Amino acid sequence: MSVEHASMRIIEGYARGGTDLAADEVWAVEAHLETCRVCRDRLSGAVGAEAPAVASMVDTVWSGLEPRLAVTATMPRGRRRSARLSRWMTPTMVPWLAMVVGVTLLALLLDLADGGSGSGSGEVSLVLLFAPVLPVLGVAASWSRGLDPAYELTASVPRAGLHLVLRRTASVLGVVVPALLVGGWLSGVMVAQWLLPCLAFTATTLALGGVVGVTRAAVALAAVWAAVVVAPTLATSRTTFALQTDGLPAWGLILALGIGVVIARRDAYSVLGAHR
Repeated sequence: MSVEHASMRIIEGYARGGTDLAADEVWAVEAHLETCRVCRDRLSGAVGAEAPAVASMVDTVWSGLEPRLAVTATMPRGRRRSARLSRWMTPTMVPWLAMVVGVTLLALLLDLADGGSGSGSGEVSLVLLFAPVLPVLGVAASWSRGLDPAYELTASVPRAGLHLVLRRTASVLGVVVPALLVGGWLSGVMVAQWLLPCLAFTATTLALGGVVGVTRAAVALAAVWAAVVVAPTLATSRTTFALQTDGLPAWGLILALGIGVVIARRDAYSVLGAHR
């Protein structure tokens, strides 16, 4: 399989500091350099020719680090596992995910105490009512500038864009969806009734997050859901149309639109604004 290497224009521009390159070119070449030794060697030669001051500084730093690296112990296996786990979630996500599972359990207990609300009943199922916003809370915690103490390091690595956002979103859904699956089964709610709104809300959060920041998008959507759906539903004790089977095609359309926007704006997640 052939490998497409970066052009010399990009390599030389990156060696000069990347000031004459577009932002997407800088991120692309950094991600490529992680896995391509050929381009790393070309960059090393370009740095010597285009930025001799940088090459001299690197040599000075390396001469000071090399003796220390020779006697530094390797990372323990447990820490290596933690490093791999950090690609999928941050420590701050754990209490948030525990809270989400706890809310699901509480909603299920209230549903069962009320005799089960079933998908065909007019009574309100709290599992169904909270399902769309539960993963949004975890997504907000997983990509929050205020909650992640290492957000600057996270945002500066080449793969900090959509790739990392989707990984952490998948880890949230991996916890929330099974909990909702059990809750929906025990309370008699159809899978499609809670799964489609759940996925549609998550996709919409990511789509809007590329514009205003993931955390802001999650908070805004949760507030709108609480005001437009949760409050009227609890006040009338009737399941809103948005959560009935007749509303499933609309949720499917929202899900498709959200995924389309995320794909179209995939470069937007590589900037610090996505952490707001």
